[in-house]
Amino acid sequence: MDILRRSLLGFTLTLALISLKAQDTKAISEVFSSSYTYEYDGNYAEAIKVLKDIYDPDSYHINARLGWLSYLSGQFTESAAFYQKAIELKPYAIEARFGLINPASAMGNWGQVKSQYIYILNVDPQNVKANYYFGLMYYETKDYAQAALQFERVINLYPFNSEALLMYAWSNFQLGKTREAEVLFNEVLIINPGNASALEGLELIK
Repeated sequence: MDILRRSLLGFTLTLALISLKAQDTKAISEVFSSSYTYEYDGNYAEAIKVLKDIYDPDSYHINARLGWLSYLSGQFTESAAFYQKAIELKPYAIEARFGLINPASAMGNWGQVKSQYIYILNVDPQNVKANYYFGLMYYETKDYAQAALQFERVINLYPFNSEALLMYAWSNFQLGKTREAEVLFNEVLIINPGNASALEGLELIK
């Protein structure tokens, strides 16, 4: 009888825990729904407040969401801190690392931006977004050879990506590879007729 009594007690406790978890999930879901509504209305302060009212430091989703909302509201330091916490909770995910790039860029923390892109590309070497924006970083710092490599990876995967193709053309132009740049600028004009930057590049090659 003792064994039966203990089994029934354990079963009852399990049901109670499941019920509590369902209630918690419903409550959190309602808060997230409210935060989306406030965000849509541009009321970022209230969207942040409702999430902070249920803040759980061990919740990846709450930290990542607060990172995004804090970024939108211009609170870049707070945004970076929330994203960093989300990264610590799920270190293999690249989602929060992309999120962290936003406030880091806004604060001019290019070292942190670069380290996140490097990590993302180590995990996912074919990631189009990371390769493209990493290429832009290299281009802005006049490392045109590395920029060309990043843009080439993108257009090998997506030949119709006119933005990456255009930057690949400019990278080649900056490297003095005018013949290659001319071909690439003309490719840009095929898929994006009248592109002003491609036309400018062709004028400079003449």
